Amino acid sequence: MKTNEFLSTLEDHKNKSLLFSYQPGKWVGANYHITEVKHIKIDSVDCGSGTDAWNETIVQLWESPSEIGKRDYMSTYKALAILNKVGKMKPYDLEAELKLEYSNEQFHTAQLFIDHFETTEKELRFYLSVHKTDCKAKATCGIPETTMVAEVSCAPGSGCCS
Repeated sequence: MKTNEFLSTLEDHKNKSLLFSYQPGKWVGANYHITEVKHIKIDSVDCGSGTDAWNETIVQLWESPSEIGKRDYMSTYKALAILNKVGKMKPYDLEAELKLEYSNEQFHTAQLFIDHFETTEKELRFYLSVHKTDCKAKATCGIPETTMVAEVSCAPGSGCCS
C-alpha cells in the first residue's frame, strides 16, 4: 500500500479504532504507540549489476510495557494527527510504499507490508504480511519467473552474482 493510500484510508475511517494484525490471529496490543516514522531512500545494486532507487515510508509501532492490559486501541483520528504532524515536519513521498515496523517478545522485528484491510462498525483493521526476498536479476541469472529463489543456486560462472 502506498503512503497516500494509507493516509486516505485513515481519513476515510477516522472515527474508528485502529488495529494491526501482524500474523494470522495475532494483533498488536492496544497499548501500542507510533514511535517513529522513517522516510527511507533506497539506492541499490542487485546481483546482476542492475541499479534501482525508490522511497519507502516506515511507521514503527511499539507496545508500552506500562500500558499492558489496555483495552482501547488508538483511534484512526489520533494516528492521522500524528502522521500529519510528521508530514509537516518532513514531507512524505506519497507514492512511497508504506510498511509497519513491529516486534514483541514472541515476534522478531520486521518491516511488514499491508496485505489488506477491513472495516467493521467500530474498527479499521490492517492485516500485515512479510514479503519474501527475491532475485531481481532473474533474466541475468537464468532463473525462470516461476522458480523459487531458494531452489536455485548461484554457481560461479553462471552470470549471477558476478
